[in-house]
Amino acid sequence: MIQLYNSKTKQVEEFQPLRPHEVSMYVCGPTVYNHAHIGNARPLIVFDTLRRVFEANGYTVQYVSNYTDVDDKIINKAKEEGVSEKEIAERYIAAYQKIRDELNTEPLFATPRVTECMEEIIQFIQQLVEKGNAYEVEGDVYFRVLSVPTYGEISKQRIEDLMVGARIEENSKKENPLDFALWKKTEEGLRWNSPWSQGRPGWHTECVVMIHHIFGDAIDIHGGGADLRFPHHENEVAQARACYGNSIANFWLHNAMININGEKMSKSLGNVWWAKDVIEKLGANVVRWLMNSVHYRGECNLSDESIETAKTELGKVETALRQAMVKLECLQATDTEQLDAAAFERFLAAMNDDLNTPNAYAEIFETVKQLNTQLRQREIQLEKINGLTNALLKMLNVLGIKEERLILSEADRELFEKWSQAKKAKDFEHADQIRAQLIERGLL
Repeated sequence: MIQLYNSKTKQVEEFQPLRPHEVSMYVCGPTVYNHAHIGNARPLIVFDTLRRVFEANGYTVQYVSNYTDVDDKIINKAKEEGVSEKEIAERYIAAYQKIRDELNTEPLFATPRVTECMEEIIQFIQQLVEKGNAYEVEGDVYFRVLSVPTYGEISKQRIEDLMVGARIEENSKKENPLDFALWKKTEEGLRWNSPWSQGRPGWHTECVVMIHHIFGDAIDIHGGGADLRFPHHENEVAQARACYGNSIANFWLHNAMININGEKMSKSLGNVWWAKDVIEKLGANVVRWLMNSVHYRGECNLSDESIETAKTELGKVETALRQAMVKLECLQATDTEQLDAAAFERFLAAMNDDLNTPNAYAEIFETVKQLNTQLRQREIQLEKINGLTNALLKMLNVLGIKEERLILSEADRELFEKWSQAKKAKDFEHADQIRAQLIERGLL
């Protein structure tokens, strides 16, 4: 049984798919005007891990994430550089995909772009206008928030409270300060013909349309960062309620933000860490271990201390694995399919509990402890070592941490044999020389 915290109900609920053994999941993607910062990497890791958990439980997952490739920020970037918006978008889509690849995320079912869905977006807005949920003013189109009585169901905010805090815009075209733009008339940048004006869509409309276009009706899971709950996800649901009569998804999942040395990451504080630089410095395995070391709904603090802790913890796991795989190879264990199913099931039970990665890590450390104990035994039990090794490899795979099964060459085997003989002969100087060679080859 998989349980997930549903932001919509503020409760942990048992996951029941809309279709047996299948999961439909959509996660809001980036606006591609710059490189991804390390905060953008957290949902990549969280939702890829969730997908892997579902797959470990036997589900087939259709995971979709979009690219917003038309936006004021993209237009401004293009004007600064004297290039087209398309060139800016293509550059950063490629950079973002490279981050996905480097973080060992599994391929997505689809990666729709806003510019590829414009016909559907215009049709959707037209439906809202015809239903009376949207209205046109001088070429702009706005959504009537008050036309949806359930507005606030995702963020748990009341319209009355939002009205009190709303900023009243002088000479605003809106009927209500809470109304938001579905279509914006513009004379610069990428724009399309519509029944109202030449322009482009508002940000909140894109995902609703792409989800409906790809999946049809409602989906199982809609995810994203906690900063998207309001107004973005709230506005998505309002439009879906008005047009399709549903709240888009049965489950809404949100990962918490990332802090840098205890402070919120922001350009104004000058503490933005680019994902590409962090991955290059630490490696994808350490980044994923670090991100998953904290529960996805808790804030993740990046600091020298937390990074060193992640390196140390993962290093202990990798060292035990490497020693076990060397032992299995040297003793030529033939059955590589053995699995300590009990150890893996305990790990998976923790992951099935709303991605409880801290508890899952505890199961990993317990398995490492058992493996180290087996490796120290005078009489080697290959079956137990093999089973624990495979369980660890399978656990790490669910976390998206890439560890290959070690295969020794004939030269490697000979070197280990020489090392063993030198130790038996108490020729420690020679043994240390051989050990240094094994370390250099990454075998110790």
